[in-house]
Formats: sequence, structure tokens, C-alpha cells
Amino acid sequence: MSDSTPHDPAPHDPAPHDPAPQDFTRDLVRWSEALAAIARTGLGFTQSLYERERFEEVLHVAADIKAAADDALEIRREQDHFVQEWMESVGEGVPGYVTPKVAIGAIVGNDKGEILLVQRSDSLIWLYPTGWADAGYSPSEVAVKEVLEETGIECEPVQLIAVLDGQRMGFTRFAMYMLLFHCKAVGGELSAHPLETADVGWFSRDGLPRAAAGAQWWGPMAFSAIDGSSVPAMFEPPREPIWRGEHT
Repeated sequence: MSDSTPHDPAPHDPAPHDPAPQDFTRDLVRWSEALAAIARTGLGFTQSLYERERFEEVLHVAADIKAAADDALEIRREQDHFVQEWMESVGEGVPGYVTPKVAIGAIVGNDKGEILLVQRSDSLIWLYPTGWADAGYSPSEVAVKEVLEETGIECEPVQLIAVLDGQRMGFTRFAMYMLLFHCKAVGGELSAHPLETADVGWFSRDGLPRAAAGAQWWGPMAFSAIDGSSVPAMFEPPREPIWRGEHT
């Protein structure tokens, strides 16, 4: 991926599970990011000094929440670090409206029913090709471009198979949406990107590498699509209630 998407080496299964301390910590991170986004958006639109002071105060509250979550995960960063990072990203007007980052993933299959995976050079885990959504390209064009850049394989999009909240699924600590496409290989030769990928390869459903990140949730969906089955686009249903998550 160009400027690779942060991800957890073992994303959590999106199926319902028993609430645990780590789930609550993830909610804390989500709440802090939501508060910070509201405050940064407000700072991007208002010219009122009074309102700017209030929004900056909200940023400090959000930073306290995020610092507490990091303490629970034994990640040591100071509250001031978050405030400074958020303030530096404030824009003006519409460019200042804070939204999740968007990443594009590609499940690429070949005529043998195999899936194309890349080994990340930074973490050495295996995953389907992914990349940030670049301005000037449609999502499907990004998928095609990232696959070619990371693997040397030419492909064409078949269908959108998932729209995912990366923060909710536990493989990113900031707001990010992943659009996942099923694509079919149509040409090219395997060639790993010299900076971003340590290796690339085709794998059968029974021969996935042991360090394949999150294969427990994307594997069945990916191979169903590769086999030609109709795969409805996956998305997470709304929580009830949304802001309390699964903790009632």
C-alpha cells in the first residue's frame, strides 16, 4: 500500500462476542476520536474566539480520554501529544470537516481459485493488497492501481464485497473505512514492491501462510467470491444504542 494502512496483526472477528476490558478500551478510543473530530470540524468553520476556546477545551477532554485508553493498553503517550496532533490537522471550511480516512482493499483471485497476498515489509504479516484512497481516482481504480504496484498483477474489479469500519473491527486506532473489492487477475507477473512488500504470492484456501492477518473473517468471504458465488456486500449493522456499543 502507498503509505501503508495501519492494521492489527490479528484483526478481531466481527461476530458478536462477550464484552471484555479491551472492548471498553476500544470504545474509549472511538469516543475520544469522535469528540476530537467534532471539535476540529468546529474549529474549521467558526471565526468566534469564544467558540474556538470551547472547541479547544473539548480537544483536551478528548485527549484525556484517549490517554486513559492508551494507559490501559500500556501505550505511553502524553495528553498534550494528542492535542497538538489534532490542532495541526485543523483546516478551514469544508476541508476542515473531519471524516474517516478511506482505504481500499482487493481480494484478487486467479483461474486456479487462489488468492493473491502480499507480505508487509514492516510487519512481515500477509494480507490482501491495500492502499489509501488517492484523490483523482475512483475506489475501483485505486484497487487496480494498488494491486499492480504491490504485486505486478493486472486485475479487473468484479464487485464490492465489504464496507468496513476499521476502528470498530479493531485493526486501526483511528477512524478509517475500508472498501474491499473482489477482483479477477487478467495478466502481469508476480513482482513485489521494493519498499512496501517483502514477498507476494498466490495461495489456496488450505495453504494460507500462518501469518495471514484476519483470515478468520475475510477468508471464507474471499474464497466464496473467488469461486464465483454471489457474495452480498458485508457491513457492520448499527449498534444498539450506537454510542454505548455493546456495553449496556
